[in-house]
Amino acid sequence: MKRGNLYTEIPGELPEEWSEVLAEGHGEVRVDRLVSRGHASPPDFWYDQDTTEWVVLLQGSATLRFEEEEKPREMMPGDWIEIGPHTRHRVEATAEEEDTIWLAVHWGPDGAGSRS
Repeated sequence: MKRGNLYTEIPGELPEEWSEVLAEGHGEVRVDRLVSRGHASPPDFWYDQDTTEWVVLLQGSATLRFEEEEKPREMMPGDWIEIGPHTRHRVEATAEEEDTIWLAVHWGPDGAGSRS
């Protein structure tokens, strides 16, 4: 049996966004905790994943941009979004004054595959 707390055991220094796999299901599903501290996607970088990703923002704030949308989406605690496979997106900004904590569930052809 595994257990933990989504708000504890976060590294003090985060030179880049931090990710931890919380649960996996035989290559079909993966649950990640991500922590951002003022992080954003590199310029001109877009996530283009083979899986569906459902993500909820638990703490902090973030701005997401989707390639096919004109305006970015502001995310606040409690906001969630389901991102279909190959929906190109990026993190424009996250809160700098506090940790932005995300919970992400991936499923699809290889739900346990890497985030790319």
